[in-house]
Amino acid sequence: MMRLKSILWSCTLLSFVVACNNATQSTDKGNDTVDVVDPLHTAEGPHGKIEFAETAYDFGTVKEGDIVEHVFKFTNSGEAPVILSQVSASCGCTTPDYTKDPVLPGKEGEIKVSFDSKGQVGKQQKIVTISSNAENKVTTVQIKGVVEK
Repeated sequence: MMRLKSILWSCTLLSFVVACNNATQSTDKGNDTVDVVDPLHTAEGPHGKIEFAETAYDFGTVKEGDIVEHVFKFTNSGEAPVILSQVSASCGCTTPDYTKDPVLPGKEGEIKVSFDSKGQVGKQQKIVTISSNAENKVTTVQIKGVVEK
């Protein structure tokens, strides 16, 4: 009975993985061609492209408890609108806010990053990861500096 449950569970999991795998690219695996999913690039044709004016910001030295804010501006240098699907920080002390509307070709969007230095004494480097439908689908920016007691 336990083996049957294990087989059923494996089949269910495999079905889920296959169902989630809507392929748009092919990868050659010997004599077999395997389709690979890229959910952010499902349509053929032009894509947007994110280009940041700067990808790192050094806030220097601040006192513990200070809140540091910085806005990273980017331009869509591609040929289609860019939609940011997820923007996440490497730790809970860093909060990103970002452009929610599609960024048209040639237009600007922004990622505003707030870093709360409370309890973060010492050298700091916080990474913010940006996922989108752009040609460069995952990009990062970072803030860094030193927090003194």
